Amino acid sequence: MGEDMGERFELPAELNIYGALEIRDTLLAWVAEQTAKGRDLLSISARDVSEVDGSGLQLLAALSNSGTPWRLVEASPAFVQACRTIGLVDWLDSRYLNTETGGAAP
Repeated sequence: MGEDMGERFELPAELNIYGALEIRDTLLAWVAEQTAKGRDLLSISARDVSEVDGSGLQLLAALSNSGTPWRLVEASPAFVQACRTIGLVDWLDSRYLNTETGGAAP
């Protein structure tokens, strides 16, 4: 449990091209701060994301390609759907992938 007690980055409700530059700058500053604190796995939450487009997802793809290890700790239905649509289901924990089955997970 102590692992989740650390600071996490909360993605904004509108993760789209209109805020991409500001979100990128805020995210990069946060990553630098967390790295300076010695954190080796960063936690990012998409629980509040209600609108997402390719530009928003590109910010996380760039983070993935930077070599900075991160994990998604929460995801809204809109974020999950965007990841499915664009083929980024690897970012999603299995608990998000079972939401369309209508039955209990095995």
